[in-house]
Amino acid sequence: MFYRPKDGHGLPHNPFNAIITPRPIGWISTQDSSGNRNLAPYSFFNAVAYVPPQVMFASTGVKPDQDGTKDSVSNIRETGMFCVNIVEYGMLDAMNATSASLAKSEDEFDKAGLEGVACNTITGFRVANAPASLECKLTQIFQLPGEANFTVFGEVTGVHMRDDCMVEGLFDVRTFKPLSRLGYKDYSVVDNIFSLNRPDE
Repeated sequence: MFYRPKDGHGLPHNPFNAIITPRPIGWISTQDSSGNRNLAPYSFFNAVAYVPPQVMFASTGVKPDQDGTKDSVSNIRETGMFCVNIVEYGMLDAMNATSASLAKSEDEFDKAGLEGVACNTITGFRVANAPASLECKLTQIFQLPGEANFTVFGEVTGVHMRDDCMVEGLFDVRTFKPLSRLGYKDYSVVDNIFSLNRPDE
């Protein structure tokens, strides 16, 4: 099968997300200049550089109570700060609860029954007991082609790792099973790991 996106795919559901999988989930916590907190999952998320460490996520929708974007991007525009929380399988239901479309004044931490812990290097909160959290300062926001498509880049200024996730000096994902996004309504967990040396090693 071949299709041109501009012409449509003719399928019951868009296959694009199912092709690019698995995708890590960035559980982005922010707050606006008035202190209203927000927490939302984004599956267009990844690390993009080592030195200095940098991450990105993309927001592709709008809310009626924001100016052409969602709460996360709006809050980051105001404050220049955000935190990426890593989602484990055990937090699946809480993560899903924070994907609900709420008014900007409503607190997703409270709605999902999650505890927020103050960050160390930025103003804002991280998810308590997340396997890891990355405190970030905004470097750039790019508007992409299409309505309300924004990519947010940030430099990691603080790293939290849960103690039980550390095994012999390594951050071991097998201790918590990271959640990943597939296509459609599907998710998966990382529970099978193998190592592979590069040819020049």
